[in-house]
Amino acid sequence: MSVSRTHLSRAVLTGGAAVASVLLLAGTASAHVGVQPQGEAAKGGYATVNVKVPNERDNASTVKVEVNFPTDHPLASVMPQPVPGWKVEVTKAKLAKPLELHGKKINEAVAKVTWTADGSKIGPGQFQQFPLSLGQLPEDADRLVLKAVQTYDNNEVVRWIEEPKDGAPEPENPAPVLKLSAATGDHHGGAAPAADDKAADHDEKAGHDEKAAGHEEAASSTDSAARVLGVVGILVGLAGIAFGVLAGRRRSA
Repeated sequence: MSVSRTHLSRAVLTGGAAVASVLLLAGTASAHVGVQPQGEAAKGGYATVNVKVPNERDNASTVKVEVNFPTDHPLASVMPQPVPGWKVEVTKAKLAKPLELHGKKINEAVAKVTWTADGSKIGPGQFQQFPLSLGQLPEDADRLVLKAVQTYDNNEVVRWIEEPKDGAPEPENPAPVLKLSAATGDHHGGAAPAADDKAADHDEKAGHDEKAAGHEEAASSTDSAARVLGVVGILVGLAGIAFGVLAGRRRSA
């Protein structure tokens, strides 16, 4: 009986270790570089996104992250937000076909952004977010594939460059994908803010008109009061003169 219990305990321990290993491997496989918009990333507009970089190793730290931007849908504006402990470099490339942006021709676009550790690292069990401002987003695409390269301090390099396919299993090293929502018609403060500005101008003019009317009314009231006081003063003066004349006549009599 004791032997059977011993074998049973060993089997349970072995099975538990196997399950734990599977779960650990599954968690490691799912921890990959991704990109997440802060709010909305609408077609034809501008967006702020976070490049999320988890550390998937338990014996090394991430010291470099490189994000590449697509050449078929180039972005003229890619601005990184400073991250303490990291140096950032923006690399641009010449465009075969210039972009039209706000009435100007753009001959080059951002090809990649590279963050290099400068006093900081992404340690085991940690992640780091690298914010980017992107624009103008394409109007003829549903998503942007931003291929990434992650480097560890043990010189290991992981390339997150495999493009996910709809309906297919996730690849081993999937590239970060930024999904674009439907266009809103408000490209970097377009139609809606303009309407709001007109309404604000209208309200401001109305306010000025009301103030002017108030000033005119106050001035009119002040003028009327001054006239009344003037008339009262004249009457008081005449009464004084009449009283003086009567008093003089009484003394003469």
